Amino acid sequence: MDAIFHGVGATVTTLSSSSSPPSNSFGSKKLLSSHSRSFSVRKRASFTVVRSDGSMNFDLNSKGRRAQQLIANAVATKADSSPASSSSKPGHELLLFEALREGLEEEMERDPRVCVMGEDVGHYGGSYKVTKGLATKFGDLRVLDTPIAENSFTGMGIGAAMTGLRPVVEGMNMGFLLLAFNQISNNCGMLHYTSGGQFTIPIVIRGPGGVGRQLGAEHSQRLESYFQSIPGIQMVACSTPYNAKGLMKAAIRSENPVILFEHVLLYNLKERIPDEDYICNLEEAEMVRPGEHVTILTYSRMRYHVMQAAKTLVNKGYDPEVIDIRSLKPFDLYTIGNSVKKTHRVLIVEECMRTGGIGASLTAAITENFNDYLDAPIMCLSSQDVPTPYAGTLEEWTVVQPAQIVTAVEQLCQ
Repeated sequence: MDAIFHGVGATVTTLSSSSSPPSNSFGSKKLLSSHSRSFSVRKRASFTVVRSDGSMNFDLNSKGRRAQQLIANAVATKADSSPASSSSKPGHELLLFEALREGLEEEMERDPRVCVMGEDVGHYGGSYKVTKGLATKFGDLRVLDTPIAENSFTGMGIGAAMTGLRPVVEGMNMGFLLLAFNQISNNCGMLHYTSGGQFTIPIVIRGPGGVGRQLGAEHSQRLESYFQSIPGIQMVACSTPYNAKGLMKAAIRSENPVILFEHVLLYNLKERIPDEDYICNLEEAEMVRPGEHVTILTYSRMRYHVMQAAKTLVNKGYDPEVIDIRSLKPFDLYTIGNSVKKTHRVLIVEECMRTGGIGASLTAAITENFNDYLDAPIMCLSSQDVPTPYAGTLEEWTVVQPAQIVTAVEQLCQ
């Protein structure tokens, strides 16, 4: 798969012990049947489109034409296969935002209870065009434009879920969902319990987040750590068009409230996905690259920074195992544990903040469950605990750089 890369920086911390209740996870296979769909492509101004055949389209109008690292074939494999013509491959190519839309549209066709609500999700098609065309197809009652009031429409979505609907609530930016934190925490996550099981809350809350390109501090939030402590909520993060569609469909079908984290810089990532219908397990990590020397755990945009570093590590004689954890709550400790037992070394790479982030929780879980298998302290690369600067050169130094991943692996494997 091809990817988009952006130069970044990081803070390194070494964590060896903590306490956290273990998370449970259940493995399963992806489900397949049949379905297909196609959509028109809209390119956003601040992205580079990297096609699956390695060709790249640049938008010269994007901000800050600073140097960006673009790797056409980012996945380091033990043996390279000869490239095949994209026209001869099965399936169809979609950008990540189109894959999200395709999954949402298929579920709206399959289940009339599925509805969408949020700011500009109707005829405008959403700020990143994930809902483009759905209002015309399904009507204004199922694709509902709301006022700029996150607490109100999030609460309305939770109430709709209590009455039997399956709402998908879009936050125009994940940072804005802080305005709805009371509804998400005290209502969405707890009502099934506090009602004694009388209500289920099958709601999906989704939207873009992460450090973009000079979006400023308030639009560069990573809220995974904010929501992970809320009981009763599942959290997943998509990183490819394939798992974006599969996780979207699985989240809509789930009886639990699910927060789906999307990264603002991955929307124009392109991949060929199956024509057949499929879903991804909400509690299952993805083995991106098997290896023997060190386990690298990551998710979302950092998956591609890790795979860029993996190419350098392979050239230096290291054999890293890369896992996209995908499920941020609960962790897939079955997949993670088997990898730790094999490699005996763990590096966590995240874009979340260092203090109280996903990496801190993951470190605690691994230490509590697999400490006897570790030959070295767990190392965690995280974003610096500072508001994301607007200046491009400073912004790059707040999150992890691939070169730092290489250095961390070399230190772990000494």
